[in-house]
Amino acid sequence: MPLTPPTEHALRSLGNRLSGQVLLSGDSGYDVVRRVHNGLIDRRPAVIARCIGVADVADALAFAKEQNLEIAVRGGGHNVAGRAVCDAGIMIDLSLMKGTWVDPKHRRIRVDGGVTWGEFNRATQLHGLATTGGAVSSTGVAGLTLGGGFGFLMGKYGFTIDNLVSAELVTASGEVLQASENENPDLFWALRGGGGNFGVVTGFEFALYPVGPTIHGGLIAHPFKVARNVLDFYRDLTAEPGDELTVIASLTHAPDGSGTKLAALLSCHCGTGAEAVAALAPIKAFGTPVVDQVGPLSYTGLNEILDAGFPKLALNYWKSCFVDRLSDEVVAILEDQFAHCPSSMSKLIVEHFHGAAVRRAPDATSFPHRREGYSILIIAQWQDKEVSEANIAWARETYERLRPHAGHGAYSNYMGDDEAVARVKQSYGTNFARLQQVKGRYDPSNLFHRNQNIPPST
Repeated sequence: MPLTPPTEHALRSLGNRLSGQVLLSGDSGYDVVRRVHNGLIDRRPAVIARCIGVADVADALAFAKEQNLEIAVRGGGHNVAGRAVCDAGIMIDLSLMKGTWVDPKHRRIRVDGGVTWGEFNRATQLHGLATTGGAVSSTGVAGLTLGGGFGFLMGKYGFTIDNLVSAELVTASGEVLQASENENPDLFWALRGGGGNFGVVTGFEFALYPVGPTIHGGLIAHPFKVARNVLDFYRDLTAEPGDELTVIASLTHAPDGSGTKLAALLSCHCGTGAEAVAALAPIKAFGTPVVDQVGPLSYTGLNEILDAGFPKLALNYWKSCFVDRLSDEVVAILEDQFAHCPSSMSKLIVEHFHGAAVRRAPDATSFPHRREGYSILIIAQWQDKEVSEANIAWARETYERLRPHAGHGAYSNYMGDDEAVARVKQSYGTNFARLQQVKGRYDPSNLFHRNQNIPPST
């Protein structure tokens, strides 16, 4: 923070250096742009730099350093921790940077840092191509990728970072660099899982694969009274899955607002039609579902199924952990905790990672979680700030009950704003020391610290 805050005149002078827009408090659009997806986050930056190109990002960063302003970087603005916005500093907003360039011949795509996964899929599905991406279409490509990237295609094609070919970023010194296996490989290694610790990433290049426009999968839901049976079935189903099949389990609420509790499975099979029908048959044959939408559907449609359950500006508090197996004890905890969930918007999500996602060595990228298992995401979500304490307490209680059964570390994209530095270090395991070295090389003063922070080695 500056010792003397910049004057309004000084802040507005940034507009003379940008092709994009500068917003201050009171300007039209300021209150819309400053808000991120999580309504629990309500911060007011001194200035918002709405960048439309790399030069804008570089100049906004230089201005922030000149004025000694705290820096927050916004891509899609989806991160639950709310690190994309700060009080009294500068928000470097990439959300207007929407360029997408698809090369169907070589199966590549380049996207700017403000692109969302819905926009990404819209561009690639014109050519029947895709890569592992977010299961909620409004999620930003940048944030999801830099944290690792779970998605429906991870069994077949690995995490999002496994399909990143190169990245462009503006470093703390203002230098514009390319990072790939052949250019700045140390930085490329760190970017694949290390978050926004190393600069403002303005562009990404990904490998694409033939997927869609029609795939097989969808939602199937059972009454909550058989939740334990559904989770037991899910455990058996994921014991030996094929790479093409990815299934998410969830204890959730009916989308009609009734508050009816459900035990649901959301599946994606990216193989041939015949293979998919055979693989999905056990899911359709199990129990007596109250909803069965499993069958052929568009790939873009699959990636929009969860959208309604994550409305912008709903209040969110998340906790998460990894477990190697869904033991009877873990299943019982999930069932019991959801039974007294205080909000009809909250949910418990279990994601299984396997196949290509876990075949790489833990140190192949900075994302170390390469052992087959499950991520459990505890989502407390509500609308009325008066009941915030009860909802946050429920999420924390659920996490504390699961913790004795959990492995080390967590998925950084699911971490909240109150996670301790020690947990960040634990999450990267033996990769943490190397990440600190890279941080020290590219951001020795820890200019980019509004993230799941990796302090530079000293």
